[in-house]
Amino acid sequence: MEKSCFYLALFLSLFATAVLAGDPDMLQDVCVADLNSSVKVNGFPCKADITADDFYFKGLANPGATNNTMGSVVTGANVEKVPGLNTLGVSLSRIDYAPGGLNPPHTHPRATEMIFVLEGELEVGFITTSNKLFTKNITKGDIFVFPRGLVHFQKNNGVEPAAVIAAFNSQLPGTQSLAVTLFGSTPEVPESVLTKAFQVGTKEVDKIKSRFAPKKN
Repeated sequence: MEKSCFYLALFLSLFATAVLAGDPDMLQDVCVADLNSSVKVNGFPCKADITADDFYFKGLANPGATNNTMGSVVTGANVEKVPGLNTLGVSLSRIDYAPGGLNPPHTHPRATEMIFVLEGELEVGFITTSNKLFTKNITKGDIFVFPRGLVHFQKNNGVEPAAVIAAFNSQLPGTQSLAVTLFGSTPEVPESVLTKAFQVGTKEVDKIKSRFAPKKN
């Protein structure tokens, strides 16, 4: 009896680990996402008529425009761009950086990220929950991993453009940029929360909020 309980506990622990490691396992060969369905499920419902184009995307071939405030741009190849990724638990992105460009501190709540440097050089890093920073300078051909859910960043300190391909163990990893989340949410995070959390005055908070306020149509 004790041995049976032990094996049951071991199985349940392994099962829980597998479930938490990434997206849920698929239950059929393919389940191409019906992005227009009104049905709400964990992921997307399957559509009936599928073609090869549901598994195809060429949006990562060329550099994205980096003429913005941060000097970087992320081009995603997730289930919203490639419906055939639904239930497969993987996705890619291309990230381009102008000289001095920054992919600012952010997290992916549903995936670990692995980047492969296509060109240029980057300073990359992540911060653990014990506030320890792990950082490294990487260059063309290098790989770096950002563990799931941890705050991380990439910065191009070089004089030439840089680019990476990022792989995720989720069809839709999600991205939360710290600054945008805290200072650009709708409705707004109460000012009293931000002034106390960052130990600054209301003028400083208002100034930062003005940079991240949602654009009005």
